Amino acid sequence: MRLEDLRPTPGSMKKRKRVGRGPGSGHGKTSGRGHKGQKARGTGKVHPWFEGGQTPLQRRLPKRGFKNINKKVYAVVNVKVLEEKFEANEEVTPEKLLERKIVKDMKDGIKILGDGELTKPLIVKAHAFSKSALEKIESVGGKAEVI
Repeated sequence: MRLEDLRPTPGSMKKRKRVGRGPGSGHGKTSGRGHKGQKARGTGKVHPWFEGGQTPLQRRLPKRGFKNINKKVYAVVNVKVLEEKFEANEEVTPEKLLERKIVKDMKDGIKILGDGELTKPLIVKAHAFSKSALEKIESVGGKAEVI
């Protein structure tokens, strides 16, 4: 068997519809498109969101809210996670947090939050700290440095 000998199984393929080839074909004159109207024209396409002239949904619904384009979105890490994943006097940096898969994406920076307890001193370098996290880090003799 050679490549040029390959043929589809008989009956598996539909015959191509040849439109606009005279009245005897059954698909002549209007070529199965009916008479006039948008869908009978050359590029007769109706957008999926077109609602027949009715005011579209996106225009009927009221505008709400405000999107601040300058907002900073931080990847957050709680103090209890630092307690579990780091040894005493170890330096905690955004690179180490990514490396140990504590955060997946740094976004606009790392923010340390104060949920949980901290018992060992750590040197934490991050882009932002909550007040409670700062207090907990410094109360056990650690350092919090804003990058």
